[in-house]
Amino acid sequence: MKPFFVLITVFIISLFATRFETGDYLHFLSGQIAMSAMLAFTAIAHFVYTKGMSMMIPTFIPFKRAIVYFTGLIEIAAAILLLFPAYREATGWFLIAFFIALLPANIYAAINHIDYQKGNYDGGGRQYLWFRVPLQLFFILWVFFFVLAPYNGILWKIGFVTNY
Repeated sequence: MKPFFVLITVFIISLFATRFETGDYLHFLSGQIAMSAMLAFTAIAHFVYTKGMSMMIPTFIPFKRAIVYFTGLIEIAAAILLLFPAYREATGWFLIAFFIALLPANIYAAINHIDYQKGNYDGGGRQYLWFRVPLQLFFILWVFFFVLAPYNGILWKIGFVTNY
């Protein structure tokens, strides 16, 4: 839930900051900045809650701690690359694949009641999936709408925006 609040809060702050700076609300840029901030925020968990995040990886997969650190570094890199227009589109497609790839770990964690912050088996369980799966879909749609769509004209083609 915290990543969602970070995403929305930074988006709103960015909207007002771009309005103050440019005289216009820059929705797409604000969405990209918000996703970047959220990724930086979630990356921190990979280094703070390493034990619990390692528990989210199925037992048959080796090198859990290394995978947790590596995915944290991936999130930091993606957060940085989203801030550079030359890398935004490729980063957006990567993030969609990354969010899809992470979903099984979240499902595994929910089924096994893993609380990654405490590093124990007292997590929310299957009811957590009713929140987590739609949240993951929301993140994917956010990346598509705010990162990818402005660069390939999809929103213009369907008449959602007249200029960008």
